[in-house]
Amino acid sequence: MLFYTDQLGNHIQLPAAPKRIISLVPSQTELLHYLGLEAEVIGITKFCIHPSAWFKTKQRIGGTKQLNIEKIKSLAPDLIIANKEENTREQIEELQQLFPVWISDIYTLEDACDMISKLGIIVEKEEATRTLISSIKHNFQLLSVPENKSSKSVLYLIWNRPKIAVGRNTFIHDMLMRIGLQNALTTPRYPELSDEKIKRYTPDYIFLSSEPFPFNESHIAELQIIFPEAKILLVDGEMFSWYGSRLLHSVQYFDSLLKQL
Repeated sequence: MLFYTDQLGNHIQLPAAPKRIISLVPSQTELLHYLGLEAEVIGITKFCIHPSAWFKTKQRIGGTKQLNIEKIKSLAPDLIIANKEENTREQIEELQQLFPVWISDIYTLEDACDMISKLGIIVEKEEATRTLISSIKHNFQLLSVPENKSSKSVLYLIWNRPKIAVGRNTFIHDMLMRIGLQNALTTPRYPELSDEKIKRYTPDYIFLSSEPFPFNESHIAELQIIFPEAKILLVDGEMFSWYGSRLLHSVQYFDSLLKQL
């Protein structure tokens, strides 16, 4: 019997390396594909859009927060990979009564690398994950942050009605800090900002994420009225929030983004 500990400190045991894996997290699904687990991954969520081939062919087991428990039962997985933030506690606890569930809990780049390493051990892809982590860390060491940006603040929005922003103690916050920007919010997690409350902020930049809400050019025009002095940009939410193998490409994107500021 093999014993593992997830990022919440929960212990799971497996008789052997998993051969029937269900992923409940889009960025971790992409990681499993990167590691070559085509045959092992049998189920994904409807938000696991990368890779497109898996999105078209793998069994879908509902959304990240609305899982189809009966469908999961029918697939009889020997491992479920979940995330504290992206999945609901009630459904995960129900699944834990039936199957081994490994849960990630990620707030920083270091947490992401720890997740990649631990999953690599479970799926017997340790050499591949060591190389991946080394490449990710190397890329971030090369990230060039202009000195004149270090005092600039940014308001990062992920939803429109109501407006929801990214606060401290989040992975996106860690990414913002790494590119040399100050989060305009001092509150944790993802606060909802009323029309009155949002006017209290005076950010230098406003980032409108491509996900989960698909902001577009029309939203820039709306916010520019409220923040005439701020530079408002549409940004790739996957680059800021997908904490698996997508991190290989984040730094190149961030370098390009910084040149626009």
